[in-house]
Amino acid sequence: MTVSDSASDTPESEVLGAFGLAADTLEATNSGLINRSWYVRSSAGDPLVLQRVNAIFAPETNVDIDVVTRHLNSKGLVTPLLLPTRSGALWLEFGGAVWRVLTRIEGIIHDSTGSPARAAEAGRMLGEFHAAASDLDHHFANARLGVHDTQRHLENLRYTLTARTAHPRHRAIARLAAEVDNLAAELARSQQVPDRIVHGDPKLENIMFDADSARAVCMIDLDTLTKMPAAIELGDALRSWCNPVAEDSGEADFSFELFEAAVKSYAAASGGLLGEAEWRSIPDAAFAIAVELAARFCADAFEGNYFAWDPRRYANAAEHNEARTRAQLAVATGMRREAARMHGLVQDVFG
Repeated sequence: MTVSDSASDTPESEVLGAFGLAADTLEATNSGLINRSWYVRSSAGDPLVLQRVNAIFAPETNVDIDVVTRHLNSKGLVTPLLLPTRSGALWLEFGGAVWRVLTRIEGIIHDSTGSPARAAEAGRMLGEFHAAASDLDHHFANARLGVHDTQRHLENLRYTLTARTAHPRHRAIARLAAEVDNLAAELARSQQVPDRIVHGDPKLENIMFDADSARAVCMIDLDTLTKMPAAIELGDALRSWCNPVAEDSGEADFSFELFEAAVKSYAAASGGLLGEAEWRSIPDAAFAIAVELAARFCADAFEGNYFAWDPRRYANAAEHNEARTRAQLAVATGMRREAARMHGLVQDVFG
């Protein structure tokens, strides 16, 4: 499930030495879609995670991570923290790559929500995260401008559809693109709401859970930290949490029961953080993100772009992206079906 690049797949001794890591404790992990990671211990025996950071992230992203995580930690939240090099730097540039070390948080990751209890835990965790970060004043190096520009992703799909007519699966992908366009016609106009410090990619796989208690422990994979409207963040979260199965499953759907559990738990944990306009925007934002991701994955099916397609289940990355497109379409269709109840719930929660 990781991304390979041209750098060596084993950290060099210079990297280990720069952070004071014990080479004989190094253990490769299979977690993470983008950054290559290893479990390791410091020379003093502390459990850590060493990462070779994907080049899509500027090195200065680590400044954002350091500032936000130290703030969260000061508020009592569990969070990974950056461990500087022996010279005090937040990251190391070596061998054409950026390396960093984080404290290791024990727990497990789920690829599907499955139950209202887990959805509620996800909502609580994100609510606590947003509330704790709400008084932090920080200018982000990783602004991620336009990351959820839904219209741009729809336009890119339409362009790709006309530009890749020779693709062997053009007819099948074009049928999916037509479904995306049909749903896109129902997108609501976005409201003006304030930007807040957010995680940036709050899907279920980015929440660590305690293996014994099933309680959410912390948010992980923090390269996406930024400022954006909380409704967009919650929309992205809810389109992930409220699908009871994996994101590429043929059984994908939207569950109002999971939505209700997550929203109520988020509201309780965030302590009145959001205003009425933000709450009212959440159902429409969730629908928009599901449509946006369907458009992204559908366009990627032409290009074959996917960080970690599963060769055991699909012949190529394009087919995996088709499956992901169908899943997001199912979630968006379910949201459209339950739109009235979704809006009624957020109004009741706010009121």
